Amino acid sequence: MAKRKNNTGKSDRTSANVGYEAQLWQMADALRGSMDAAEYKHVVLGLIFLKYISDAFEEHHAKLLAEQAQGADPEDPDEYRAQSIFWVPPEARWAHLKAQAKQPTIGKLVDDAMAGIERDNPALKSVLPKDYARPALDKSVLGRLIDLISNIRVGDEEARAKDVLGRVYEYFLSQFASKEGKKGGEFYTPRCVVKLLVEMLEPYRGRVYDPCCGSSGMFVQSVEFIRAHANGNGNGGKRALGAKAGAKPDISIYGQESNYTTWRLAKMNLAIRGIDGQIAHGDTFHADRHPDLKADFILANPPFNISDWGGERLASDKRWQYGAPPARNANFAWVQHIVHHLAPAGVAGFVLANGSMSSNQSGEGEIRKSLIEADLVDCMVALPGQLFYSTQIPACLWFFARDRKNGTRSLGGAGGGQALRDRRGQVLFIDARKLGPLVDRTHRELTDEDIARIADTYHAWRGEQDAEYADIPGFCKSASLDEVRKHGHVLTPGRYVGAEAAEDDGEPFEEKMQRLTATLREQQGEAAKLDAAIAANLKELGYGG
Repeated sequence: MAKRKNNTGKSDRTSANVGYEAQLWQMADALRGSMDAAEYKHVVLGLIFLKYISDAFEEHHAKLLAEQAQGADPEDPDEYRAQSIFWVPPEARWAHLKAQAKQPTIGKLVDDAMAGIERDNPALKSVLPKDYARPALDKSVLGRLIDLISNIRVGDEEARAKDVLGRVYEYFLSQFASKEGKKGGEFYTPRCVVKLLVEMLEPYRGRVYDPCCGSSGMFVQSVEFIRAHANGNGNGGKRALGAKAGAKPDISIYGQESNYTTWRLAKMNLAIRGIDGQIAHGDTFHADRHPDLKADFILANPPFNISDWGGERLASDKRWQYGAPPARNANFAWVQHIVHHLAPAGVAGFVLANGSMSSNQSGEGEIRKSLIEADLVDCMVALPGQLFYSTQIPACLWFFARDRKNGTRSLGGAGGGQALRDRRGQVLFIDARKLGPLVDRTHRELTDEDIARIADTYHAWRGEQDAEYADIPGFCKSASLDEVRKHGHVLTPGRYVGAEAAEDDGEPFEEKMQRLTATLREQQGEAAKLDAAIAANLKELGYGG
């Protein structure tokens, strides 16, 4: 595995113990009462979004007020748009809503605020929730929520640097996903899984695509990755190759989401961090909104084993270059859609159910064989169980690379990249099933150290600088294509990595056996004495034989 510094430094911090976000969630959840989590989600997240853009507006508004003598106009929308700040009309400003929070008309006031923001900011058209006035929503609960969210500090420099609102938004997304169970998986991929995909693919610059983007977690983490490494906060404090000091993220974001309410969450999740992206609404298979896109990086967590994807209507689709996927399971339709959108030097990482690595049903085995023989499969990672809110089905990560010969890692085509070794005819297998502690009774998370171990192993195997790779029994194995053929093109890492090596304590076998035998005889003697004492006590009590 890799012999270099951890990307993340020593830390056991997980998204389950991120700080006061948890306390805020507990208070907000206590106000939910009997309201369904799926419904309450949009109430809370819409208010958090409104608070964020209002605070950003108010901060710049105060600055412009101070500069009025120099000609600044605090009520000119263009003053804000020039700084990439959303213009907030008077009726939508947080101070106005907070002052009216106890009024029975607060629902309509919030709806008017959302409508006003959409009216004056075309990028947010049809994105914000506007149903706070509905009779089913308790207005006293809404008022208390506004009071609660008013306490989130985002105006000071420290809070902005820590992305407090972004963290609260993501934490709330994760908690709603947990509350909703299976349905939660439609809009949220656990942060540790997203971070692992991003750390392995390293999307520094270029076109980044997610064909089933949920609430845009892949894009958010990609931008966070670039910022961290550009500032020297990743890779053990070193700036990563290809990342310029203080550089702004140089990626173009493309995504698609079929669920309309989830699409709205995605748009808000990006806007709350000032990230631009072309996020389309629609069915990826039947109405691909980016048909001509060739992406440098593709990251995805498609829904597992979807049976009602309409495959029978796409039997001869041009995307199925490696075989028509079964009409009752979309797994290999997602795989081939991803391959179809990869640029000539593009790389992809995505989540699938474990069955995709070994299934031979309905032609899936032949599709997998064709993908392997086309030399697309770069790495396979078996994940630990209990990572996902939406399913207990074991999952794995697939990694593809279009160009595996001896070129450079793609950095979006412009500016070159890092030289990688020729990996043709080889596949890296990583068995990570034993990693990740339980963070509660039902959920497990990969720690930063776990993520660094897996990602560094992959980077070392690819031949990146200052890294050495070696097979580790029970964890990782570089297998030849011939070995994969001998296993019938099954890609389950456990078949290749072998058993974990037992620790050698340095004691010769003969000496160990003599010591263990002597210990056993000593314990047998002690057991005989205890049996005799118990028999004597029973006899005294009148139960002896």
